[in-house]
Amino acid sequence: MQKPFMRIPYTGALPPPRLIPSKVNNPSDAVTALATFLTAPPPGSLKRPSLRHGQNDAATVILSGAGVSVASGLADYRGTNGTYTQNKTYRPIYFHEFCSSHEARKRYWARSYLGWTTLHRARPNKAHWAVKDLGELGIVEHVITQNVDSFHPIAHPSLKTTELHGFLRSLVCLSCHSHLPRSQFQERLTELNPLWAAFLKEAIASGALDTENPEERKAKGMKTNPDGDVDLPDAPYSTFRYPACPTCLANPPVLHSGQRARVETDGDGAWHDTSEAGILKPAVVMFGESIANNVKAAAEKAVDDAARMLVIGSSLATYSAWRLVKRAKERGMAIGILNIGGVRGEDELYAGLEDEQTGARGVRIELPIGDVLPGVVQSLRGQSYSAKAKDQDVLLGASMK
Repeated sequence: MQKPFMRIPYTGALPPPRLIPSKVNNPSDAVTALATFLTAPPPGSLKRPSLRHGQNDAATVILSGAGVSVASGLADYRGTNGTYTQNKTYRPIYFHEFCSSHEARKRYWARSYLGWTTLHRARPNKAHWAVKDLGELGIVEHVITQNVDSFHPIAHPSLKTTELHGFLRSLVCLSCHSHLPRSQFQERLTELNPLWAAFLKEAIASGALDTENPEERKAKGMKTNPDGDVDLPDAPYSTFRYPACPTCLANPPVLHSGQRARVETDGDGAWHDTSEAGILKPAVVMFGESIANNVKAAAEKAVDDAARMLVIGSSLATYSAWRLVKRAKERGMAIGILNIGGVRGEDELYAGLEDEQTGARGVRIELPIGDVLPGVVQSLRGQSYSAKAKDQDVLLGASMK
């Protein structure tokens, strides 16, 4: 395999955080400080464009990462049980590898096929519902998420969400750019790979997919990663087959030469490596792939329209996320971080901020998101959140049937 030309950023542990205010080491004090942060007047030094009619001059933009979905049963990258922490040899597939190598795609889709079951069964957790409630309270007006699990738009469809790194719920063709639902693609993978389907059925029956504990999964021969795939040591990935884009099959695209592209399949409809088009890719931004300009612009506008930024469940290791927080800092926005473990460049973000201020100018909390954010909602709304979250889980379960 071609040696990657990019380094995966910050796979090691980041320095521990400086708590701000210094006493936010328990949920009660953390809730108080974060509620203060979210309701404080905009900083006097805030640089912002002219307000539009009806625009909230004290709105918060949330930037979320993989840590938000850990409570939903998904892995993160750099947490205690994160992929980079538990599996020092792991690296994601690179965009150029996926595009250029049939064998790399076989390996990717085999792992993704097994991992999709866990993601498909998972549901938003109380942190996602708390974000929804903060939107209904008029405190949060936009969410930028690095996550590809779609839990934010599921939990709060009326609250604007920019999925910075795309989403796994559908695929996109590299040739004709048409989309295909992942559920439909998963069914075709099952049809094309009966032996793999039988293995998946056994894995489900064994309970290997019922836990995110890395030791328990290792004991059953499986490792799960945050991008929705499963790693099986010594698995026969070369036997895996994946379908061609149905749109390209029906109407092959025109190449730069002016000729129709060749899109060929085997007798069962699996993509053949003699094809010139028809490769389906998950609708996510792979490592080494650029974020679409319209997505980048939407994220920047969300930052520019807000008075403060709250980062939840992210170490900001990827530059696409870090640059947005840096933009917020340069605009004079107040910045809050709710994340377990260190965060990239946080000393720079909080330079000059006193440890003992109440939280109005910034907060840095290192506690589980689900232990803090619902309490903030309860504090601001004055009603029991836990019962509401339970009701929402019941409603969501009914809607998914």
